[in-house]
Amino acid sequence: MWKTSMMLLGVLVVAAGLCLAQDNTAQKPVVKSTPIKQTSPVSGKEMFTKYCAPCHGVDGKGNGPAASAMKSQPTDLTQLALKNNGKFPADRINSTLKFGNGPGAHGSADMPVWGPLFQSLDKFHDTVVQQRISNLITYIETLQAK
Repeated sequence: MWKTSMMLLGVLVVAAGLCLAQDNTAQKPVVKSTPIKQTSPVSGKEMFTKYCAPCHGVDGKGNGPAASAMKSQPTDLTQLALKNNGKFPADRINSTLKFGNGPGAHGSADMPVWGPLFQSLDKFHDTVVQQRISNLITYIETLQAK
């Protein structure tokens, strides 16, 4: 009787664990990986909306719809100048967008490296790739907190 009770208790514990594991995976938000879509290289705002806002939010504050699924909170892009003694760090952002910043880029490895992605949109057009990055940086600069 005692052996049967312990066996039943063990089965219940395992079943409960499986149920909880399934509930946790069902509730955990997941970032969908989708192919990059073409945008105008002259519109920093359009590129920001398509490429950055899902994580950083339309206001750039790190509160986009995918933010809750990230390993760490996306950077509040409105604070870049304030965190850099009042000077907007355009060169650093340019480098990070083009080449990434290692596993800690933008807070976590969740942040894609945009240089190769932009290159895939504009094959053999390095000038257009740089135009995209430049216009995106210019738009992010307009989001800076005053």
